[in-house]
Amino acid sequence: MSTYTRILLAIDLSEESAQLVSKASELADLYQAELDIIHVVEPLTFAYGGDVPMDLSTIQEQLDEHAQHKLDQLCAAINHPVSQRYIVTGHTESEIHRVAKEIAADLIIVGSHGRHGLALLLGSTANGVLHGATCDVLAVRVQSKG
Repeated sequence: MSTYTRILLAIDLSEESAQLVSKASELADLYQAELDIIHVVEPLTFAYGGDVPMDLSTIQEQLDEHAQHKLDQLCAAINHPVSQRYIVTGHTESEIHRVAKEIAADLIIVGSHGRHGLALLLGSTANGVLHGATCDVLAVRVQSKG
């Protein structure tokens, strides 16, 4: 098994994200790897099928600012330095693949909720990342709070 030099951690900024940040930080320390973090904000137009009768740009900007604030909080709580932080807008899986390729990541870390049944084994996002990745993907099982 080869060692990892550039790890891309994909997080959704939920409460469980701290578990992923901790695990990714441990792996980055172990391999003395660079650690990058990405969060993808899906455009509001995705939720409405692209046919929205009003301007959503202000709301989209607020979502981006909120994501930046939460990401800053998560990064402040870890010991391993974060090389780059990415908050991008688009389709989650394709944006993770694009950034991973752009930075030559050799490992992508995503969260998995471990729901029951084969179809829900990884979850749709983790499954989508796995099937289009050009590098290793580690799905870390997160424990729900509550």
